[in-house]
Amino acid sequence: MRECHEASAGLSLRRWSPGDARAVRAAFADPELDRQTKEPVTSPLGARWWLAAREEQWAAGTAFAFAVVDGADTVLGNVAVGAVDRRHRTGWVSYWTAAPARGRGVASRACRALAHWSFGELGLFRLELGHRTDNPASCRVARAAGFGAEGVERGKLEYEGVRHDVERHARLSTDPEPPRP
Repeated sequence: MRECHEASAGLSLRRWSPGDARAVRAAFADPELDRQTKEPVTSPLGARWWLAAREEQWAAGTAFAFAVVDGADTVLGNVAVGAVDRRHRTGWVSYWTAAPARGRGVASRACRALAHWSFGELGLFRLELGHRTDNPASCRVARAAGFGAEGVERGKLEYEGVRHDVERHARLSTDPEPPRP
């Protein structure tokens, strides 16, 4: 299975490697990212665990995570397709961007590239993603990457005892390519 490469000028997707542990640890030092993982990723061991889990998922064919990097191979974020259902040809898209790279269109360009790869390389037909309704930046990422809103799932997520609604988006392989920003 081929890797996903150029997402746009100066931005590429590549498989995660053990050498990325320091970048992963730095990204997850951000409390916004750290609270979204099952296990802490802020220690060297936690970062190695996170990278090993991505490799195991890739090997099992259940999820495919990519480091989003710039021309100097600096890690800017992560984009992944998981919960891959080969029978129904669907997958769940997730992404995060390291704090210094936010607001530059990194996540939306990476999601576009991942969708192209998932439709072509994996043969998927439908990709889904969700974001908390109180996260308008994530909504802008989804829309810019061509994922149309489909509805709100009430009280879906719980963080620190607070329930959050989630807006679901989807993109089909037959949808037109979204306009470039």
